This record gives sequence, structure tokens and C-alpha cells, in this order.
Amino acid sequence: MDIVTSSLLSVVVPLYNEEDNAVLLTQKIHESLAGYNYQIIYIDDFSTDRTKQVVKEMQDDKVHLIELKKNYGQSLALAAGIDYAEGEYIITMDGDLQNDPSDIPEMLSYAMSGEFDLITGIRQKRKDSLVKKIPSKIANFLVRRVTKLDIKDNGCALKVFTKDIAKDLNLYGEMHRFITLLAHLEGAQIKQVPVKHHARHAGVSKYGLERVFKVVADMMLLLFIRKYFQRPIHLFGIFGFLLILLGILINVYLLVIKIGFGEDIGTRPLLMFGMMFILAGIQLFTIGIVMELLIRTYYESQNKRPYRVKKVSIGGTAQ
Repeated sequence: MDIVTSSLLSVVVPLYNEEDNAVLLTQKIHESLAGYNYQIIYIDDFSTDRTKQVVKEMQDDKVHLIELKKNYGQSLALAAGIDYAEGEYIITMDGDLQNDPSDIPEMLSYAMSGEFDLITGIRQKRKDSLVKKIPSKIANFLVRRVTKLDIKDNGCALKVFTKDIAKDLNLYGEMHRFITLLAHLEGAQIKQVPVKHHARHAGVSKYGLERVFKVVADMMLLLFIRKYFQRPIHLFGIFGFLLILLGILINVYLLVIKIGFGEDIGTRPLLMFGMMFILAGIQLFTIGIVMELLIRTYYESQNKRPYRVKKVSIGGTAQ
């Protein structure tokens, strides 16, 4: 395929225990981007194997290695790479060789048209287990139903961003699963394209069932911020009204039972427990939201980042 841009490209790849994949992945990126001006940014998320040593031993001048001080998770690792990236176009992908770098040039051609700010992949014939595919389908369905944003594969890590959109993303939690939605909330024009998907080349998947709950919680927070951040009364006021209405209905029901049938309502604690559970659930949910917003405000107001970089190397040499 013809070279579609001379602009600098930044390929951002988080790595966690990918010592057996790093060299081959680097080779495939070089082959796919031959003729382009690019940098490869690997973010070592405090791997416990030889991942960072393998990357350094390549002594590749196009490879930049960011070593984080502890394991922050994929979202913050991506954030560190995006913050560091210098390219006019920023490309994200996984480090397990399931994404195919050969798809990047075609995606770039759409980005160069000027009509789109984000090109995101739709994985064809996914080579994943049901443990990964079923939660992914559920999350995609929920996002489409709640946001009306018709994204077929929110979990595909292979994406091409314009620099402006990528730099405006505030990633935390498990938000890397909803990067497309975050970009949409920033006003990005989005193009979806089919991309290849391969079975993991080596290593062990870090995906577990516990991540499903984290993904759902982060999606709820994201949707809250989107819909109610400037209008919290629309959420809390409606809940409050419904609870008051429910309390009135319960009291009317108890009054009818007491006066009309002469029954003793003092022996019915279940209704009180039900109300307590509802109130406790609302309190816990709102406390979680407030804490998340306080953390975001803390970092953003002081221009701090929620990760710490230990060392940066280029071509295996510390900077």
C-alpha cells in the first residue's frame, strides 16, 4: 500500500509479561510501517518477567521504553504512552500479537482523509475464549443501548487517533475498554473498519471474570459523568422523588392494613429492611461517584498524572 502520510506516527503498546511477544511484535510493526516516519512506544507495566530486558536488548532506535514504578493497569499504561507520544497520529494496540500491525496503513488512509478523528477496528473471526467474548458482547450491547452509539467492538485495542483527540482522553480504571465512547464524548468523528484478529502467540491472557465487574462499574461512572455531571439533580432528584413516592405508598398500604383489616403492622420488618437496602445501595453508589470525581479533580487541578514513570529508554539507552 502507498505511503499515505509523512507525519510522525506514534505506536503505543502497553506490555505486561510479554517477553515472548515483544521481539516478534516489533518486527511486524517495522514490516507494516516500512517507509513511514514512526516511533514505537512500549510501556512496561511493572512486568515480573524479562519483558523490559528483552525490549532493551533489541537496541532499536525506533523503540522507546517507558518503565512504570508499579503495576497500574492497562488504562494508565496507555495514558502514560499517549502523554509521551510525539506523533501527529497515535496508534494503540495490544502487545500479545492478537492485533495485526498490517491493518495500520489502511486505517491511516481513513484518518488522512480529514473526515475522521478516530479509526477503530472491528475484530473479524475473534480467536478468543468464551470467557472474553461473552462479556465483550454484553458490554457492547449495553453501550449501544444506553448511549445510542453504534460501535460494534468497543474492546478492540487497535485504533488510530488524531493527536488532539488522543491527548484529551483521561484514562483511568478500566476505561481503555471505552476509549471509543470517550472519544465520542469529546466530539470525535469515528470510522469503524474490519481488522484481522489472531490467537495469542505466547504468554497467558490477563483477562479474568473479575474484570467484567470492573468494566461494568466504569461504564456506569462514565455514563453518569456524561449525562448528569452538570445536572446532578436530574439523577438524585428523580431517585429522591421515587423513594418518597414509594415511602408514601408503603405508608398508605400499612394504613389500609391497620384500619381496614385491623392487622398489626408492627410485626412487618421486611418492608423496613427493603427500604434500608435501597437507601444503602444509593449511598454506596453515590459515595463511589463522589470519590471518583474527587480523584479526577485532584489530579487534573494540580496537573498531576495518576502514574509514576521510573525510567525512559530509547534504543536500550536510558534517557
